Amino acid sequence: MANHSYPILCASFNQDFSLFAIATRDGFKIFDSSTGRLCYEQAIGAFTIVEMLFSSSLLAIVGAGEQPSLSPRRLCLFNTTTGHPLRELNFLTSILAVRMNRKRLVVLLQEKTYVYDINSLTILDTIDTAPNLKGLCAFSPSLDGCFLALPACTTRGSVLLYNVMELQSHCEIDAHRAPLVAMVLSSNGMYIATASEQGTIIRVHSVSEATKSYSFRRGTYPSTIFSLSFGPSMEIPEILVATSSSGSVHAFSLGLGISQSTAGQSSPQKLKKKRSRRSNSFLGSMMLESVTDALDPAHHNVLHNAAPAGVKSYAVIRKVDKITDPSISETLACRVTISILTYNGYFQDYILSINNQDEFLWSLARGFNLLLDDAICS
Repeated sequence: MANHSYPILCASFNQDFSLFAIATRDGFKIFDSSTGRLCYEQAIGAFTIVEMLFSSSLLAIVGAGEQPSLSPRRLCLFNTTTGHPLRELNFLTSILAVRMNRKRLVVLLQEKTYVYDINSLTILDTIDTAPNLKGLCAFSPSLDGCFLALPACTTRGSVLLYNVMELQSHCEIDAHRAPLVAMVLSSNGMYIATASEQGTIIRVHSVSEATKSYSFRRGTYPSTIFSLSFGPSMEIPEILVATSSSGSVHAFSLGLGISQSTAGQSSPQKLKKKRSRRSNSFLGSMMLESVTDALDPAHHNVLHNAAPAGVKSYAVIRKVDKITDPSISETLACRVTISILTYNGYFQDYILSINNQDEFLWSLARGFNLLLDDAICS
């Protein structure tokens, strides 16, 4: 849901992070993530949802309700080539989130989630959910591992994982004791990262096995986690980033495959013990065990003051480039491109360099004000 104290009402990246969109009370804009070039804009009123389908001309947009024609209960499928709506879907309550891939359209309401065939707009399934006031969800766009994650409970941090292609519930994971505030699925649907309202621990679970793979301690004091993002990968994501209300960006290494220069260095807590599933339920269930959530600080690095404290921010990992030694076929270092959108109107690209001694170096590559008419990256 949009916070109307910010000039930006919503911000989103497309499925491969090549484009991003922002919406204000005046309309919405779409930018090229690599160049900062403004690709498209419509000044037709306030929107709370602007979702793209890769780099196609199809948008899913939802109005903020500030104009009669832009109801928060109406989903408009919009063609950017013609500048006209293709189809509209109306609902009884406000739309809180929309997700898409090339086969499915998912619409979240407060207590129901609808799954559509994106080509025919036929309703394929309706999911009754726990009250989800903020429209919290995670979605993996891959057709081979297309999962939707939703809060399963309002009093604890349980996640319902639903297979969007097979139209059936996959499992339920009890990830935290406190209610969830952020979650993300890896693009291939193999892993899910979650954070609770407390904001001190971030957990990563394997989706297929419903097992906890990593636990990361963000900090000692509570903080609101605004966003989580995995690095792009066909297998295990190499890195995870989080933004928080402190204005910091946290980077966690999940196994970059960098050849270590010193032996015996510890790695993030990885639990190989498999959780048993409940055989008498259609949902696999995984309960919290009494474990210590510890992390070697070498695998956690913080960029302070990336955004003003308290201002909502959204970070994604757009690219991971590995530097290899061909003679020994080992990775010596990597460069991670991290894009950060802040709801006060700024875009920044950071390069995070990680060497074989687990040393992290942040550098600002470019940044610009999204709200200026002549905004262009610098």
